[in-house]
Amino acid sequence: MKETNEWKHERKRMVKEQICARGITDERVIDAMNRVPRHIFVDKTYYHQAYNDYPLPIGYGQTISQPYMVAAMTELLELKGDETVLEIGTGSGYQTAILALLCAKVYSIERIAELTKQARTILDSLGFQNINLMVGDGSIGWSDYSPYDCIMVTAGAPEIPNVLIEQLAENGRLVIPVGDEFSQVLNLVRKHKGRIYRKESFGCTFVPLVGKGGWDR
Repeated sequence: MKETNEWKHERKRMVKEQICARGITDERVIDAMNRVPRHIFVDKTYYHQAYNDYPLPIGYGQTISQPYMVAAMTELLELKGDETVLEIGTGSGYQTAILALLCAKVYSIERIAELTKQARTILDSLGFQNINLMVGDGSIGWSDYSPYDCIMVTAGAPEIPNVLIEQLAENGRLVIPVGDEFSQVLNLVRKHKGRIYRKESFGCTFVPLVGKGGWDR
């Protein structure tokens, strides 16, 4: 998909001022953030805000995450290129695209069918062939293709769902916001020799993880 130099300039500015300046050092993550055209994942009404330092609405009460948050969560996964990744919460598909550039295969679940349809159209237009999307309850994971080397949850959970830990491979990493429905702390979970190691990172605010393993409504 062709794009103007203006969008490329805006993306470079975003990466320099919001990503690199705030401590993201993984060169592969930085490169991915430079390559994915963030503006096409939002409604045209928000094109002019797409590269600014805050989340944006994408409809259905959901949002596309702040650029820094996308980069920070991705960096925590320490992707090398050969991993299979499970993403909980496809949303706009922007985070999905970033992951797809950095790993071998992405399986992504979204509970809102219309968002999945929109994301699929955009991701296909960009030529991605290593992404599988599903409509369903992401809070219980996607057992068909487990275990996963990495799992990313892009919605706030009251606690870490055990079912996601079960679907995590040995030496796998899981990134998830944990807290109440209004504010959370980003958690990094590692599985090593069957044991779970959990480390809190920084405060954040995500839409609630709705489902059997999250906020059951």
